[in-house]
Amino acid sequence: MESQKLDHHFVLIPFMAPGRLLPMVDIAILLARQNKVKVTFATTPLNAVRVQATIDRGIPQSGNNSSLQIQLFQFPNAQSGVPDGCESLDTLPSKDLLTKFYEAMGMLQKPLEQLFEKLSPTPTCIISDKNILSVADIAKKLQVPRITFDGTSCFNMLCTHCLRTSKVYENVSNDSEPFIVPGLPNEIAFKRYQLHTYIINNSKQMGISGFREKIWEFEEAAYGVIVNSFEELEDEYVKEYRRVTGRKVWCVGPVSLSDKNFMDEAQRGNTDSNQEEEEEEGQYLMKWLDSWPARSVIYVCLGSLNNVTPGQLMELGLGLEATGRPFIWVLRDSNRREEMEKSLKEDGLEERVKARGLIVRGWVPQVLILSHKAIGSFLTHCGWNSTLEGICSGVPLITFPLFSDQFYNEKVIVQVLEVGVRLGAESAMNFWEEEKYGVQVKREKVTEAIEKVMSEEDEESERIRERARNYAEKAKKAMEKGGSSSLNMSLFIEDIEQVMRLKMNEEVEAQQNPNA
Repeated sequence: MESQKLDHHFVLIPFMAPGRLLPMVDIAILLARQNKVKVTFATTPLNAVRVQATIDRGIPQSGNNSSLQIQLFQFPNAQSGVPDGCESLDTLPSKDLLTKFYEAMGMLQKPLEQLFEKLSPTPTCIISDKNILSVADIAKKLQVPRITFDGTSCFNMLCTHCLRTSKVYENVSNDSEPFIVPGLPNEIAFKRYQLHTYIINNSKQMGISGFREKIWEFEEAAYGVIVNSFEELEDEYVKEYRRVTGRKVWCVGPVSLSDKNFMDEAQRGNTDSNQEEEEEEGQYLMKWLDSWPARSVIYVCLGSLNNVTPGQLMELGLGLEATGRPFIWVLRDSNRREEMEKSLKEDGLEERVKARGLIVRGWVPQVLILSHKAIGSFLTHCGWNSTLEGICSGVPLITFPLFSDQFYNEKVIVQVLEVGVRLGAESAMNFWEEEKYGVQVKREKVTEAIEKVMSEEDEESERIRERARNYAEKAKKAMEKGGSSSLNMSLFIEDIEQVMRLKMNEEVEAQQNPNA
C-alpha cells in the first residue's frame, strides 16, 4: 500500500473569460501529461468550442481512455438574464449585463454538483478559478483539496494583500498623490486611481459589491494556489507572499510555453473554428514579418477586453506612424468600432502607412508573432498573459495599462524586471466606462517610448533589450525538465498524493476500528 502510487483525477474549472480560460487549458494539458493523472476540464458548451482544438493537440489521445477530457455544464442564461450565446465576459454586448454575469457566477452550484455526480473516478483534487465560489462546498463534501487559480502574478497577490491589510491608500489626500505600498521587497509607489477598483470600494459601480470579500475568504480557505509564473521572475514576491499569508504556492509557468508546434501557436486564443482561415492568416503574417530585418517591427495589441476610445486609438496610431518603423497593430472588436473605422478613413492613416504598417481587425496568433525574429518591441495593455508572452519572447515591452491588475503588471515590467518603459497612462479605466477618461497618452509619448526601447544608439535601450533576452531564457529553462516550474508541478502532484493517501489511511482505520 505505501509504495503504490495513487491514480489522480484533477478537475479544473476556469472562469469564463479568455485571459483565464487559456492558461487553465495549458495547466490541464501539463497535468494530463504526468504519469497516472486523469484530468477533467469542466466548462460551458460555447467555452468548450474555444478550447477543444488546443486540448486535442495537447493530448492527442481520444475516447474514454484519454487522460484529458472536457465535461460540460450549462451556463445559467435564463436564470440570470444573460442573453443566450453569451457565456464569457468578452461576449457581453453591453456593460449593463456585467451585474447579471456575476450573478450567473453565483448560480453555478447546482450545474456543477450535477456534473460532479457523473464524474468517474471520484476527483482527488479540484482546481478552480478564484471567482467560482460554489466549488468550496463541493470540495468540502468530497473531502478533497481545493486549489485556487488566481490568473495573475505573485507580485499582484502580495500587493493586494498588503493594500488590504494596511489600507495605506486611505491616508492620501487625493487620487493622484503617490504612496509607497508597505511590505513589498521593492519600494513601489502607486496612486489611488491606479488600484483595483474593488480595493478602493468602487465595486458597487459594477454591481458586485461584497463579491470580492467572498473571493478573499474563498482563497484563504483553499489548500493552496497555482500561479502562472516562474520563481526566477519574481522570487522575492513568491517567498514573501508565502510568508505573510502562510499559503501553499506553486508557480508552474509560463504555461504558454507548453505549446510546442506551429498550429498550437497559430491558433492560441482564437475563438473562431475556421482552421483554414487561421492557417492562412498566420502564414500571411509570418511571410510579411519575414520581409523585415531582425528586431525592427513594433507589435501592438491591447487585449481582448479593451474598449479604448477611438480618440485614444487614433493618437496611438499616429504615434506609430511618426516612428517611421514597421508595425503590426491589432484592433480588437469594440463597442465603438464603426466610429474608429470612420476616423481611420477620414484621417487616411491606414493608406499612408500601408507600405510598412499592418492594421489587423480581430484576432491574431500573438504567440507566433512575438516569437518571430523581426519583432523588436511589444506595446501591450499589460494583461498578465500578454506580459508573460512578451517576456517569453525576449522583446522589450511598452506599457499601456487600462484596468484590473494591469497597472500592477506595469510595475513588474518597468521597475522590478526593468524590461520595458511606460507610455504614461496614469488612471485605471473602469471596464465599459472608458469614454469618461478621454485621451491619456498623446502621440508624442508613443513615439518617445518606442524609441527608448528600439534605439540602436542608446546604451540604456540595449540594457533593456539584454535584460529581456535574459528573462526569456530563464522562462524557457523553468519549463524544461528539471526547471523550477517543472519541479513545482511534480511537487504539487506529490503534495496532493500525500493528502489523499492520509485520507485513505484514515478511512481504512475508521473501518477497522468503528468504535474508536
